[in-house]
Amino acid sequence: MKAVILAAGVASRLRPLTENTPKCLLKVNGKTLLERTLDNLIENGISDLLIVTGYLQEMIKDFVLKHYPQINVQFIENKDFATTNNIYSLFLAESFANGENFLLLDSDILFSKDIISALLKDENPDTLAMNRHELGEEEIKIISDDDCNVLEISKVCSIEKAVGESVGLEKFSARYSKALFKELHQMIDNEGLSNVFYEKAFERLIPQGYIFKYLDTTDFFSMEIDTVEDYEKVKDLKI
Repeated sequence: MKAVILAAGVASRLRPLTENTPKCLLKVNGKTLLERTLDNLIENGISDLLIVTGYLQEMIKDFVLKHYPQINVQFIENKDFATTNNIYSLFLAESFANGENFLLLDSDILFSKDIISALLKDENPDTLAMNRHELGEEEIKIISDDDCNVLEISKVCSIEKAVGESVGLEKFSARYSKALFKELHQMIDNEGLSNVFYEKAFERLIPQGYIFKYLDTTDFFSMEIDTVEDYEKVKDLKI
């Protein structure tokens, strides 16, 4: 199993904290978000990694190479990080992840290592982590059927119908990943959709027969660090 970590964004909503520091290198109780993510992966036996960088990328590369010489890590730069969204960063991971079993992780998630363990143990080959809580406009929401098949996944789907929020951790089979990168080529090369969320590709794959199951990971801690207020809530948290 491989892992792709998306860490290219500017994180403008976290300024001034991110004026001189990429979001993934912000510290929570003495450890950076990226450090926690890497430790969680390593503890689950995953050490073949790709990190898609962009904003202040040298700081990220220097940190990883200094602190994690034991892992097999590659870097790809999203040079268009200021004008594209995470779908384009994922697209850049094609040479590493196409046709592979891999985990996809957003780098701004503070989460328990147990979520990765649960995803890896889950019998479904294509699975994403889901958290049940009160939802608003900003969350990536999930609408599903009674068998936990994801039917819609976006910020704009119905809050009333949604079962929860997508955590930002997904497990892909080799079969799904081939279809995913084919769809990403269509979206980016032919339709110019480089500034949308990658979940748009997931939705477009559903009618083609490529469907995620959601795994309810509400019992395990997870939180997206998106604003200064978010960071203030967790910066001293012990997890």
